[in-house]
Amino acid sequence: DEFKLFMKRLPMNYFLNTSTVMHLWTMDSNFQRRYEQLETSMKQLFLKAQKTVHKLFGLSKRCHKQPLIRMPRQRSSNYWLNRIQSFLYCNENGLLGSFSEETHTCTCPNDQVACHGFLPCTVGDGSACLSCAPDNRTRCGSCNAGYMLSQGLCKPEVAESTEHYIGFETDLQDLEMKYLLQKTDRRIEVHAIFISNDMRLNSWFDPSWRKRMLLTLKSNKYKSSLVHMILGLSLQICLTKNSTLEPVLAVYVNPFGGSHSESWFMPVNENNFPDWERTKLDLPLQCYNWTLTLGNKWKTFFETVHIYLRSRIKSNGPNGNESIYYEPLEFIDPSRNLGYMKINNIQVFGYSMHFDPEAIRDLILQLDYPYTQGSQDSALLQLLEIRDRVNKLSPPGQRRLDLFSCLLRHRLKLSTSEVVRIQSALQAFNAKLPNTVDYDTTKLCS
Repeated sequence: DEFKLFMKRLPMNYFLNTSTVMHLWTMDSNFQRRYEQLETSMKQLFLKAQKTVHKLFGLSKRCHKQPLIRMPRQRSSNYWLNRIQSFLYCNENGLLGSFSEETHTCTCPNDQVACHGFLPCTVGDGSACLSCAPDNRTRCGSCNAGYMLSQGLCKPEVAESTEHYIGFETDLQDLEMKYLLQKTDRRIEVHAIFISNDMRLNSWFDPSWRKRMLLTLKSNKYKSSLVHMILGLSLQICLTKNSTLEPVLAVYVNPFGGSHSESWFMPVNENNFPDWERTKLDLPLQCYNWTLTLGNKWKTFFETVHIYLRSRIKSNGPNGNESIYYEPLEFIDPSRNLGYMKINNIQVFGYSMHFDPEAIRDLILQLDYPYTQGSQDSALLQLLEIRDRVNKLSPPGQRRLDLFSCLLRHRLKLSTSEVVRIQSALQAFNAKLPNTVDYDTTKLCS
């Protein structure tokens, strides 16, 4: 009787999952008390049955065949929760089926006659409805924040793809990418401009002092419809015969333009970041290919790559079985010949992606001047998606770099105050969304 009364009191205008049914169960004191009484009496009955079984086994020692005794198992609360859902949603045409919450379907006892009922809308967080339609309980009436009502269903307001604004993906897999880099395949080479006041390609130079080189695209001026991703870097370095010099390379990456101070340092061979790979070339000189493969894991945006080259001297230690490195300036003897170095070529590998600055400016404009009702939330959601995907391509470290602000400053040419205002609006909107986690970033661009 208590079970029937409990079933009658259950709400029918929205879908009840097992946790909701359990909550309503615990709130119904009469039903809860009756179930606890049944649990207690069932335990006592089970103990009594166990004693009877032991007695039967004791009496049947001389029997030719041992008795087969089956004890009834106690039904768990999960059984009753599923039973309640089955009564609610799989109880049509005089048949009672079994409901599956994972698939939201019924298993009917007779395939010829369906036991499926109409499932009400699901009220809750995320993609679920905020309320159900009053005239049709299977449809949504209104949606949670960040979702829009479409044909009775709540769908995310954010666009399914941000490719209209900025591209991100490549079909290259890591093994294929590594093979192409080893072969210095032209298909993934990005044609960057080489700039250096310290040296020229294919010319011998004295490597005792630090040399600075740039590989830059200048696309923030001339190719505003593209942004670029770096996948790897390759240099061909030659040394004179019998030279004991060892090149030491330091690489900085500027993601979207701006000053050199707005570049980040590549932590080569640190925090699982890849290391340089050297390959000896079949040439009369000591020539090596130096290749740094970032792959899909560490690929990132770039506009300019700053490469600093300094040298160290390799010699044997006092025991002869270890190598010791010295800075060239530590040798006082000017007559010592340290040798010369030249760089035959230097290449950056990656790919270019679609970028539409005007479309992103249009999104930002909707923050102040929404075109239609709800377009402001939609613009904020799309900007959040772009921000998170851009910042996700940060180098390794405890905190992500704020690459999104660099994109706004140097590719959309926004002022610092405008960038701060947009970031504040995104942070405030993100705090209102369900099940979202914000993250702190490190400032890179001023």
